[in-house]
Amino acid sequence: MVKFGYSYSKKHDPAKVARAMGREMRISHKDAMEICREIRGRGLDDALDYLDNVIEGVRAVPYKTHCKKLSHKKSLSKWHSGRSPVSATQAIIDILENARSNAKYKGLDEDSLFIRHASARKGFIIRGFRHRARGRVDSFDSPTTNVEIWLGEK
Repeated sequence: MVKFGYSYSKKHDPAKVARAMGREMRISHKDAMEICREIRGRGLDDALDYLDNVIEGVRAVPYKTHCKKLSHKKSLSKWHSGRSPVSATQAIIDILENARSNAKYKGLDEDSLFIRHASARKGFIIRGFRHRARGRVDSFDSPTTNVEIWLGEK
């Protein structure tokens, strides 16, 4: 079995930090990376409002790393291309809510929480195959993603 740990290595006070992790989630790691880059450093309520707008289609997530052949979005101001990835956004909202409940359990002030660290990394690939005509077999793999979020007090 693979051991998972948190990748954030900066100095921190454990009493002032709440963290949550989503492991082996069946979402696109490219979408998750772009969402995490966009919400990193924001206040928790601001990030949740932003992600709700992404799900509704009002705002788009700017794609700065994986941006080839993407359409331009009018809702972006400092970047041209982006998307509104619904399933990855919903999964990250669930992780943020989990981190908020962890912060509440630790006794942190919920109004002053901000996203100290957010990252998404590739998980393992669930191997599969699909039968084709004339006795052939094609691979049909499902990638997974590991997302970790740390909340801190201002």
